[in-house]
Amino acid sequence: MSLSRSLSMTSLSGVLPAWEDDELPVEDLLLFEVAWEVTNKVGGIYTVIQTKAKITADEWGDNYYMMGPYFEHNFKTQVESCEPLNPAIRKAMDALIHNGCQVYFGRWLIEGSPNVILFDIGSAAWNLDRWKGDLWQTCQIGLPYHDREANDSLILGSLIAWFFKELTDHLGDKPNVIGHFHEWQAGSGLILSRAHKIATVFTTHATLLGRYICAGNADFYNNLDKFNIDQEAGDRQIYHRYCLERAAVHCAHVFTTVSQITAVEANHMVHRKPDIVTPNGLNVKKFSAMHEFQNLHSINKTRIQEFVRGHFYGHLDFNLDKTLFFFIAGRYEFSNKGADIFLESLSRLNYLLRVHRNDVTVVAFFIMPAKTNNFNVESLKGQAVRKQLWDTAHTVKEKFGKKLYDALLKGQIPDMNSILDRDDFTIMKRAIYATQRHSLPPVTTHNMLDDPSDPILSTVRRIGLFNSRDDRVKIIFHPEFLSSTSPLLPMDYEDFVRGCNLGVFPSYYEPWGYTPGECTVMGIPSVTTNLSGFGCFMEEHISDPAAYGIYIVDRRFRSAEESCNQLTQFMFSFCQQSRRQRIIQRNRTERLSDLLDWRYLGRFYIHARHLALSRAFPDKFKMDPMATLKTQGFRYPRPYSVPPSPSASLHSTPHHSDVEDDDDDDEPYDEDEEAERDRLNIKAPFVLGDVPEGKKKQRGESKN
Repeated sequence: MSLSRSLSMTSLSGVLPAWEDDELPVEDLLLFEVAWEVTNKVGGIYTVIQTKAKITADEWGDNYYMMGPYFEHNFKTQVESCEPLNPAIRKAMDALIHNGCQVYFGRWLIEGSPNVILFDIGSAAWNLDRWKGDLWQTCQIGLPYHDREANDSLILGSLIAWFFKELTDHLGDKPNVIGHFHEWQAGSGLILSRAHKIATVFTTHATLLGRYICAGNADFYNNLDKFNIDQEAGDRQIYHRYCLERAAVHCAHVFTTVSQITAVEANHMVHRKPDIVTPNGLNVKKFSAMHEFQNLHSINKTRIQEFVRGHFYGHLDFNLDKTLFFFIAGRYEFSNKGADIFLESLSRLNYLLRVHRNDVTVVAFFIMPAKTNNFNVESLKGQAVRKQLWDTAHTVKEKFGKKLYDALLKGQIPDMNSILDRDDFTIMKRAIYATQRHSLPPVTTHNMLDDPSDPILSTVRRIGLFNSRDDRVKIIFHPEFLSSTSPLLPMDYEDFVRGCNLGVFPSYYEPWGYTPGECTVMGIPSVTTNLSGFGCFMEEHISDPAAYGIYIVDRRFRSAEESCNQLTQFMFSFCQQSRRQRIIQRNRTERLSDLLDWRYLGRFYIHARHLALSRAFPDKFKMDPMATLKTQGFRYPRPYSVPPSPSASLHSTPHHSDVEDDDDDDEPYDEDEEAERDRLNIKAPFVLGDVPEGKKKQRGESKN
């Protein structure tokens, strides 16, 4: 099945709205973005709306509002409470408040400081039965009493629809209102708001049913046209949620998805072809020093090495300077996120490294939160032993240094046999005995509540990767989100990613995939698949992704066994790269960050809003129904120098040493020239971040 396009979008270079000379009069419009994850971090949608806020706020100013549920802790820690400047907003809020429903207003303390309107679901719960009746009268969708999440989403949606009714009544015909709703939890708000004069956009980041079916290990993508959708939703007891999602999709003036692969899925799951694909971006920050990301990689890699020293104390018989750190991170969806194929490939990689007598060691981290009751005692002990050894070495070094210094001042070369006394040797021997270990280093850093049936640990037992001395692949399962306050691995996620060598995300179901995107903007190579939105996006826009450190596993047209072998070969080839080749590749990976910047990808949202206005208010907003975003058929070219990808850079021997590489100049590589070519290729004449002053709405902080 081919991935049909909703719009012909093959380029980011020169991608401009067809109506660029007729820009939206944002001073006469109000834009509302509705999501369950506004100020409420639950999943990937939080990252989307949080990172996109700055470019949207720069364009719309105080005419941009985000709407979501009120949670007291989130509001107190993330929002600066204030009064709305627009009197119509104040009146609409007061109408709800006077009827017993609590509504809060403020500025979300993120980049862009967007306005937020948050609705207290608990204060309006007494209306639930009446609103369920309204939903049934409106679209014949019934919600069961026991589904708390669906009931909460209906309360939020009803409050938002009520707010829009009061707002449009106060505004009359001008200005016009755009409501952009994300995911099924906001769907009821869109459905009920269609009775009012607003333009609506609905974005699905992953279809509800698609996520459920894939979690059941079904051959999803090869059977999209064969599923009985109603039966599948009913069997999983989510039929009412599915109906909310499908109704929102069909009620919206404009329907969008975040990737081409999700567009194909949505066409079958919710029976509407998306009007436009709105890829997910990141708010990319460039460092002042050109190679700062390389320095950060080195610094944070050293911090990870310190953790590994403690974790493997007594078994540290491998060279940390020739150790590569691979990782997978995300929600603990064992099959959907590709942890199953990653583990199987690690087993095969271990075999290859041992057979070829490769001196490279791979430490693979699994950062996936699961149910635990505390840290593993053995893991904590390892870090304590490492600290003790460091303190001992530092003490002996101080004494040694003082004696050496005194001898040199006297013009003497000290006797190295007598410079350390018996007590020093005693201290060092005791420290060495403390490192003796009779058990293997633990696979997991925590005590798992469901150890016998845990998918990762069960697979580790099957493939036999127990961190033994002979294994060239070691596994560390960290079933908790990373934090700089952790007593075990005190690193934030961003710092940890920067210190790793390769992110591995061989997902089977991944509508977009922020984890490989985050790796890319930090200059860290990654593995993704052609079933993830990110992988499809990179395949579409880069001629040779592997040369830029984006390895794409084929999970759509190959069997699981073939995909596993392909992933194994990617990782084995990566292990054969020299240090210099990895540095060159990280430079190229980081240069792709412009492709993922919201300054470029935000324009697809602009197009969606204009299309919604032209459909909701055709008399006021004209748009050619056949017009699409302008493209120039652009594909990011292959690097003109010899790429360090496995296909072009493998040496005849299994391992090319770092020592040999220091004098290896067989690659005519001019980094600055190549980087300039890449920048010219992606350069676009229209940058959202550079909004003309005349088009900006005056913000509160700019009035001074």
